[in-house]
This record gives sequence, structure tokens and C-alpha cells, in this order.
Amino acid sequence: MNAPRSTTKLAVVGAGSVGATLAYAALARGTARTVALMDVNKSKVDAEVLDLQHGGMFVPEAEVIGSDDVEVCRGADVVVVTAGAKQQPGQSRLDLAEATIGLTRKILPGLVEVAPDAIYLMVTNPVDVVTYAAQQISGLPPERVFGSGTVLDSSRLRAALAEHCGVATANVHAYVAGEHGDSEIALWSSARIAGVPLLEWEHLPGRPPLDDAARAAIARDVVESAYKVIAGKGATNYAVGLAATRIVEAVLKNEHRVMPVSTRVDGFHGIDGVCLSMPTLVDSRGATTVIDTPVSDEEAAGLRASAESVRAVLHRFGL
Repeated sequence: MNAPRSTTKLAVVGAGSVGATLAYAALARGTARTVALMDVNKSKVDAEVLDLQHGGMFVPEAEVIGSDDVEVCRGADVVVVTAGAKQQPGQSRLDLAEATIGLTRKILPGLVEVAPDAIYLMVTNPVDVVTYAAQQISGLPPERVFGSGTVLDSSRLRAALAEHCGVATANVHAYVAGEHGDSEIALWSSARIAGVPLLEWEHLPGRPPLDDAARAAIARDVVESAYKVIAGKGATNYAVGLAATRIVEAVLKNEHRVMPVSTRVDGFHGIDGVCLSMPTLVDSRGATTVIDTPVSDEEAAGLRASAESVRAVLHRFGL
């Protein structure tokens, strides 16, 4: 088993709301010894770096650097790409595809040149499409280029289930899989609450039952939650920044953590040649092994439909 890296450099590409929040979260958590921000807007990235540096006294020791030059990312252990078109109220993640794929084609080769040994984490939406494109553009092994996927969606699901059932979030184990978007699937059949299969959960006194209607409402709320945040404040940034930071830590600390990241799926219940989120082993090598998670026939059909939704966009852009 590989040991965690002793000296660590995290490069964040894109100093917008997600990228800046991710850098802040990484500094607050002591994720990396060096945090590098890159953005084409020099005044913006300079200001973000200065603001982060001013808080250095209150976080674990780390160096914060930034530039509009890709050279600032040289030698990074992990590169997180947050740069992309901003999602507007009412706009689906898949609507963002064309502009973001074009940007990925433009910036990724330069990043691979200065950080050829890095693990690449794609956060920009539509993340499954962007991840597939990044794998093709970079030419890197697919385990080294993966997406943040449904890690945040799964956190939202667990929080909603915990609140509904009256237990701590840590007692809920459940995943959202498939597209990070409208066709994603909650994997009810493999979920557990305090070790009890979710579908066998007997509601606690004074708590509502976790019946079909309750599960459907929870799943719908998980899908729609990002749209609610975007409608109210223009962007999601805090939770996704924390989720991406947690993924970075799984890589840098070689945690062998199972997370529902977006990675290449081949041969899973009839799904091939597309990036989707499934519970996957994440460690210093990247997203290495998709866990053969048991799914019901209904869930398998939902995952295949989700894959077709992503594949249709890939085909639209010749990927």
C-alpha cells in the first residue's frame, strides 16, 4: 500500500466561486502544503490569492500562489478543473456542454505538460461529459482523470434520509449513481441505515415512514436542490467545494476510500463506454476500481437510461 505523499501541491484551475471556495476549504482543512490558483482573469486570481494569504495565520501552514500562467500548476500532485461556463437559473447541466468541452480542449494539454504525473479531478458541469472529453483529450490513463460525480448528491441524499428518519447522517450509507444531473439514481436496494437495509427500515416513534412516496420525494429533492441554490444565489459553491476537497484528500492521503465519482464504466449491467458515477475506489492512483454494487432491476434500467442521456450528448459533440 502506497504511503501518503509527504509534500503535496494542489492546483485549482478556475478562480470563480467554486474554485475559490475549493481553495479556501483545502486551506482550512490542511489538505495540501501548496495551493495554486490559476485563472485567465489575472486581477481576479491575484485578489483571491491575496485574500487567502491574509487568512494564513488561522489555518494549517500552507503556501498560496496564483497566476494567469499555467506554469503556476507545474509539478502539482492533483489538478482540479473548475473552469467552465456558469450554470444559469433554469439551465440544465447538459446545456453547458458545448462551451465547457471547448474550454477543456483549450486548457488541458497545457496542464498535462506542466503536471504530467498529476491526478486530474474534473468538477465543471456537465461533469460526466467533461470527464469523458478530458480522458480523450489528455491521453492519460482513465483512472487518473475522473470527475467529482455524485459525491455531493450522495451527501445530500444521506442528509435528507437522516433528517427524515431521525438519525445522525453518519448512520446512513446510501449512494446516488449515474449522471450527475436529472437522470441520476438513488441506489435504494444497497442503502443501509444503522446497518439495517433501508428498504426494511422500521420508522422510529414519532418519525414518518420511509415508504415509496417518501423515497421518491427525497430523491426528487436531491435532484432539484442545486437548482434551488442557483435560483436563490446564482451558483453552488460551498458544498461542492467541500466535496471536491474531500476527494482530493482521498487521493493525497491514499485513503482507499469508496466514493461515487464519475469514471469510465465498461461492462456494468450493460453499460459501456461512458463516464458515470458509481461507488469507486479512490486512492493515490486515482479512481481505480468500480465496485460491483448490487442493484435492483429497476435501478439497473435507470442507470442504463442515465448512461444513454450522457451518451447522447457525447455523440452530439463527436466524442
